Amino acid sequence: MSIPTARCGLLNCVLLLLAGLTSISVPAADSNHTEPWQFSKAANLPEWLDISGTQRTRYETLDGQFRVGRSGGDQMLAFRTTLRLEAKTKQFSVVGEMIDSRQELADSGSPIDTTMVNAVELLQGYAAVRFDGPFANDSRSELRLGRQTMDIGSRRLVARNDFRNTINAFTGPHYQWQLKDGPTVRAFYVLPVTRLPSDVPSLLDNDIEFDEESFDLQFWGLHAQWPKLFWGATGEVYVFGLHEDDSADLPTRNRQLYTPGLRFSRKPEKGKWDFDFEGVAQFGTQRGSTAAADTRDLDHFAWFGHAEAGYTFDAAWSPRVAVLYDYASGDDDPTDGDSNRFDTLFGARRFEHGPTGIYGAFARANIQSPGLRLVAKPAKPLELMTTYRPYWLASDTDAWTTSGTRDATGNSGSLIGHQLEARVRWDVLPGNVRLEAGGAYLFAGEFIKNAPNATYRGDTAYGYLSMEITF
Repeated sequence: MSIPTARCGLLNCVLLLLAGLTSISVPAADSNHTEPWQFSKAANLPEWLDISGTQRTRYETLDGQFRVGRSGGDQMLAFRTTLRLEAKTKQFSVVGEMIDSRQELADSGSPIDTTMVNAVELLQGYAAVRFDGPFANDSRSELRLGRQTMDIGSRRLVARNDFRNTINAFTGPHYQWQLKDGPTVRAFYVLPVTRLPSDVPSLLDNDIEFDEESFDLQFWGLHAQWPKLFWGATGEVYVFGLHEDDSADLPTRNRQLYTPGLRFSRKPEKGKWDFDFEGVAQFGTQRGSTAAADTRDLDHFAWFGHAEAGYTFDAAWSPRVAVLYDYASGDDDPTDGDSNRFDTLFGARRFEHGPTGIYGAFARANIQSPGLRLVAKPAKPLELMTTYRPYWLASDTDAWTTSGTRDATGNSGSLIGHQLEARVRWDVLPGNVRLEAGGAYLFAGEFIKNAPNATYRGDTAYGYLSMEITF
């Protein structure tokens, strides 16, 4: 059922009410005040009850639309509001979290979808139990049951989305076992939540339709992580399974995918080298399209690799310089009956491949890209970042997936273009108010200029400005 709703948004109104009820308790900004303001403390809630939330408003603008079938520029005002309630004891907790993701200024020519809009929805609703053991005296377990979000490993395959205006959610059991100062093991079997509505008119109107999950889409995984290996590295090994079938309301590619991977990483520290190496294979079957008449299962084999090495100088501004490389396979031959394009499952991509939103030029599918990144902190609450990355097609007969541009003959070249990205973050009130501005410029390469179905053959410029309040 789709429900028209007020433009201001239900959760926005709730947050305004909460702010009004507690405004007399908000401390004045003070250079000596280091603790973030928290609603639960200001409202003198009991220790077993916690209420928190966020409100982010972001303006985005784009000039030079690169997507097939679209042209000109675009803009969007994106709102994302969350409200979380947790009742807890040492052994048990119950969590409920609402999300209200909306947009203004978009129109029928905008690339709008459910990554941008999901008005008034239950993001999380689960019960958790914690207990000692089993298997070792110094171990601890937690079992969650219900709708929940997940961040796993590098977040390249399973993530609670940050920059994106909507967030992935899953329903089912999720178990975690951790040995003190030792490995952590996670196992889950969940149903990914399908965000609704999905039609453009409803999304433009910010209509409310409750999200759904179904056994037609199942996702499971095992993930193990070991800290303090060689050179202070953390090691991870995992496998994920995705099983998808057509339903009466949702045609699919009938993906039956298995995705094992291995990762070694070390976090940045002053005066030290850091690194992140991850390799992922993917195999199974899937169909070439979502068309009902397409009933042929294609053999699927794909892979993805990420390599990164950086150094943080023990100097003013704490500059970190890093080199990066990513490869995500594409389909080698559109006529051979095999599928080779890597599927990034439920991962996030903004932290490596630039802003998403109405931009989102690159994803982990049919790309190869080196990169150079510089991060600096001129002051404690201020962070600067800039990244340069050229992008080539991994297979010049497959598509630039985020744009829909393709030359099945491979005669248009493989260089998509050069992306230059910059970002500034300022924690005005650390833990409570953050301002962020950034953008990306894509210099068109030979593929954009030559591909036969390209709608636009020039450069693309994107910028955004956002404010996020946390309480």
